[in-house]
Amino acid sequence: MKSLKLMHMALRSLAVLATALVLSTSQDVGRAMAAPDAQLVKIDAGGLGPQARRLVLPLHKAAIVELPVAARDVLVSNPAVVDAVVRTPKRTYLIGMETGQTNAFFFDGKGDQILNLEIVVERDVKNLEAALEKYLPSARVTVEAINNHIVLSGSVPNASQSSQAREIAARFVGDEKNVLNMLAIESKEQVMLKVTVAEMQRTLIKQLGIDVTSQIELGDLLLSWATQNNFSLQGQSLGGLTSTPPGLSPTGASDGGASFDSYLVQLGLQALERAGLLRTLAEPTLTAISGESAKFLAGGEFPVPTSRDRDGNITLEFKPFGVGLGFTPVVLSEGRISMKISTEVSELTSEGAFVSQGGTVTDEDGNVIQVPGVTIPALRVRRAETTMELPSGGSLVMAGLISESTRQNIDGVPGVKDVPVLGTLFRSRDYLNNETELVVIVTPYLVDATSRDKLALPTDGFTPASDADTILMGRLNATYGVEGAEGVSEGKLEGPVGFVLD
Repeated sequence: MKSLKLMHMALRSLAVLATALVLSTSQDVGRAMAAPDAQLVKIDAGGLGPQARRLVLPLHKAAIVELPVAARDVLVSNPAVVDAVVRTPKRTYLIGMETGQTNAFFFDGKGDQILNLEIVVERDVKNLEAALEKYLPSARVTVEAINNHIVLSGSVPNASQSSQAREIAARFVGDEKNVLNMLAIESKEQVMLKVTVAEMQRTLIKQLGIDVTSQIELGDLLLSWATQNNFSLQGQSLGGLTSTPPGLSPTGASDGGASFDSYLVQLGLQALERAGLLRTLAEPTLTAISGESAKFLAGGEFPVPTSRDRDGNITLEFKPFGVGLGFTPVVLSEGRISMKISTEVSELTSEGAFVSQGGTVTDEDGNVIQVPGVTIPALRVRRAETTMELPSGGSLVMAGLISESTRQNIDGVPGVKDVPVLGTLFRSRDYLNNETELVVIVTPYLVDATSRDKLALPTDGFTPASDADTILMGRLNATYGVEGAEGVSEGKLEGPVGFVLD
């Protein structure tokens, strides 16, 4: 009997232990169902009238709504945003289909409203936050979802990480336009860009021609023949050697050949050779904060007529010219700099200029107004635009040009100009050769602010000469850049900084 009693007590202990295990297992399952991915909306205040709740639902995820009383009808105002699935009268599943806003109404069997649920469906940014934290550990980025858009806020150490965060968010959303980057850069680097534009241009012009004028009198018949050199490449003779001999005439001609009995021949020689050399050197320097744009222009603006009213008044628009520089730097990691650069060297020229002839107009009162002609100069431009990446202090040839053009014309009398040796008298030659070599070099530097005492200006160390020195010695300055002289700044410009020397 004692053994049976012990066995019965052991069975009872095993039953209690098994019951405890089952309860523990069910609790674990309940906790798993209540994980953060399974959002639960539980309404406890049943019978006290309709309730209004706000629910933020991640896109393509579900939420569980548990009601205190049984619901008969569930109405979703925009089923395209949220889909409602009723499993039991007291439990409904809401699934976010697309980003947007909607609301859901729950009614009981009597038609009374149980719950009014305001639902906002937006993107789940947890994965994006985890990616930003993984790849940009030094950045402090906060991600917010507004409908189908992503807003990045916080701060990053440099502009490179700001652009990287934007690119990661763009891959997450699928469209860069849906990413609003409001990240602040903690330490904004400053970039100084030095651009050197060097150009050499050589021009060679050759002109050679003979003008022939002849008159032959045969009885009552007078024959005249003449050739003139037009030099079509230049449009005119540029000068040079010009010789016009008196000509040839028969014996007995009076007044040195001014009048003739039977014939007259005059020859004129025109010869020119011109060589021109053009040197252009521009070195603009500009500093900007990383990620910001900067522009520089040293030159001027010239007026360009755009329209004219009935009274003859001209409307003008001003166009810039000179040495221009614009760039937008972005400092990348390891001291590398990405830049979008545009540089230009332009000057006014008469080649290709537009000339408008004057005229007269009549106003409303019948008065005749004389309108003068307008000459609009042309621009000779050397321009380059590109995007490149360089280390701080590194130089690269941004653009280069080697150009050579040759033009040559021969004008003459048909047939006669082709005669060897003698045909030279009946033809002219116009020759033009242009050679150009252009190089644009860019060098970026990462710079920091310094003390004013360490900076020097081109005007430092200048002292105008006295009247006596100017008149007697021909001096324009008494002191300029002389070390140790009074008034000379201690700050020195290192390296080649200019061409004004003492």
